[in-house]
Amino acid sequence: MQLRLVDSILEVSDTDWNRLTGTGQPFVQHGFLAALEASDSVSADDGWQPMHALLEDDNGALVGAAPLYRKSHSYGEFVFDFSWANAYSQLGLNYYPKLLNAVPFTPVAGPRLLARDQRARRALASGIAQLPERLGLSSLHSLFSDDDSTAAMLGADAQPRRGCQYRWFNRNYADFDAFLAQLDSKRRKEIRRERKRMREANIDVVVRRPDEISADLWKTLYAFYGRTYAIRGQAPYLTRAFFAELAERMPDNVLFFIAQHQGTPVGMAFMMRGGDTLYGRHWGCAVDYHSLHFETCYYAGIDYCIEHGLACFDAGAQGEHKIRRGFEPVATWSTHIITDDRLSRAIDDFVTREASMMADFQAEQRERCNFDAVPGSA
Repeated sequence: MQLRLVDSILEVSDTDWNRLTGTGQPFVQHGFLAALEASDSVSADDGWQPMHALLEDDNGALVGAAPLYRKSHSYGEFVFDFSWANAYSQLGLNYYPKLLNAVPFTPVAGPRLLARDQRARRALASGIAQLPERLGLSSLHSLFSDDDSTAAMLGADAQPRRGCQYRWFNRNYADFDAFLAQLDSKRRKEIRRERKRMREANIDVVVRRPDEISADLWKTLYAFYGRTYAIRGQAPYLTRAFFAELAERMPDNVLFFIAQHQGTPVGMAFMMRGGDTLYGRHWGCAVDYHSLHFETCYYAGIDYCIEHGLACFDAGAQGEHKIRRGFEPVATWSTHIITDDRLSRAIDDFVTREASMMADFQAEQRERCNFDAVPGSA
């Protein structure tokens, strides 16, 4: 098997790439990664230079692939390593550029080493683990990886780093009230009060697919998304063209939860559906109604999962407040290869101590929620 790098996902057959994903998750699909590149949401100019790894057998057939990016910064990753970059700087070394195995702007756990079988996955992990030294880069980071990808990278001597996110799990609820019945009375009252505020404000949420959205509504929804970044003094990560590309390439996976005040859009949550899971990705609004975020981004999504029989709702990164709204803590994992021996030892010590603290934190969060852990989420 031979490893080679390509500078665009558009050079790879979508059929060959998708055959390796082994999952219904949309973010590692060719269409999502291609939409990012075709829309200039990721590019070398923005510090995201595609360098995707392809593993091929002697017949030239694709047996493994990994989304890779040469990064000149650490923004848009959600696994924070700014202190590591600072440590490099203090030693007179350059942390950037580094190599990233991840889905840009997407803190969603899933496959990072796509492979035909475990043998190919191990070969892929071994191959990309050698790239930082071969290319003169400081490090390789595989972010939000699933169990198979994490195990393969650990077999290539990567260092594991533990995180914590929050997800909602469908325990075969008949309706939203059946879900509420599993919460304690204080939390039931809080959620009902928040949803009541929406009714009193004459706000409802409708779910729309891309083919149900007019050109004018597309502009409005993107303006909502852009406002979220403008408030923080940032430019949006995703261009307007990204949503058009995604709607064309993956129309069955894209959903917009649109909050309306007497029929006029006032907010939206951009979500994607894949396999048995709903994924909340981005949100924005025109007016900051009380509880609008919770209704649009959480409760409407829970309603949707119950109605459509989806098993899980992954509503995005961070947010301890999600515990009060029926979400549960789950562990996430990343792996890291640091080429400098001194900093590799220091970072290994740091992530070991951090993992112990994160395990304790997750256990505390589990005690605060109303549910026993779902198998495999610890």
